[in-house]
Amino acid sequence: MAQMHIGQALQQLVKSARWENRINAIRIAQDWEMIVGKVVAKYTDSVVLKEGVLIIHTNVAPLKQELQMNKEQIINRVNEHLKAKVVQSVAIR
Repeated sequence: MAQMHIGQALQQLVKSARWENRINAIRIAQDWEMIVGKVVAKYTDSVVLKEGVLIIHTNVAPLKQELQMNKEQIINRVNEHLKAKVVQSVAIR
């Protein structure tokens, strides 16, 4: 039996238990300010990851428009932050 580092064992457990999506969703919510900056984070009510769709909630109309125009950049920033292709699309609500 080959030896496995504890980090590898934890990654395998996370994947096999299907916790990966939940963990990614939590990381995005916790690191949201770092990913998009203070101003955007301040006016964002919530960020939810559901089946590859990042759902961003805000009541600020100009911010909605700004986020709408920068969806691709948001996808790239989040995926780069997580070092994995987790987000396929963005929905602004």
